[in-house]
Amino acid sequence: MYNFMIRSKASTPTSRLAAYFYCVLSVVIAGVVVYGFSHTIDAKLIHPRNPPPLVLYFHAAVFGGWVVLLIIQSALIRTANVKLHRKLGFAGLGLGIAIPVVGIATGIAMARFNIRHGSTDEAQFLIVPFYDMVAFSIAFGLAVFWRKKPEFHRRLMLIASCGLTIAAFNRLPAFIVPPNWGYAGVDLLILFGVGRDLITTGMVHPAYLYGLPAVILGQGITMYTYLTSLPQWMKIANRLIG
Repeated sequence: MYNFMIRSKASTPTSRLAAYFYCVLSVVIAGVVVYGFSHTIDAKLIHPRNPPPLVLYFHAAVFGGWVVLLIIQSALIRTANVKLHRKLGFAGLGLGIAIPVVGIATGIAMARFNIRHGSTDEAQFLIVPFYDMVAFSIAFGLAVFWRKKPEFHRRLMLIASCGLTIAAFNRLPAFIVPPNWGYAGVDLLILFGVGRDLITTGMVHPAYLYGLPAVILGQGITMYTYLTSLPQWMKIANRLIG
């Protein structure tokens, strides 16, 4: 009878949400990325009219590898395969270090490429990938620092991974995500984590309590800088683009 009660308790909706949430959300993140880029990948990467910079292909490989590894790592934790999870963590460390380097290099290279082909707002927009890479680096760095504190580690990894979906959200049809509202999609994904905490523990973990407002503040400053063509940023961006 006692064993039956334990099994019943373990299979409640709340316990299932706690157990499967990170696995499910990693798949949702992958779905957002695949669907978002499905609208542009053929014309801009596979069969482009004008061949893009080579770094764009490295960018696709590195960022795609991160999403795949996110799903694998979430699944390993769900199946209690902690030993393999830690071994693959070294691959995650390598990808996490490469992402901001490749991301910034790609942002600059694509700004130059798009300007050569008629774009007029690349200097303004460059603030977006720069902020995204800074935000990712901070969340990822803290996740690595607190890798022995699972409750912090998993939430910070989630925040870092959600931030990488901005490019996918910006490629969704306007009736799903209006222009300049891509960050709302990023925040919604993180809010799922907040909701999971409230349902399963009745409180918001500090990683979200402080992390999400910081993310939103950074997004607001970034969008203000982009939409107003802030002169101070324009000087920096124009020098970077050359």
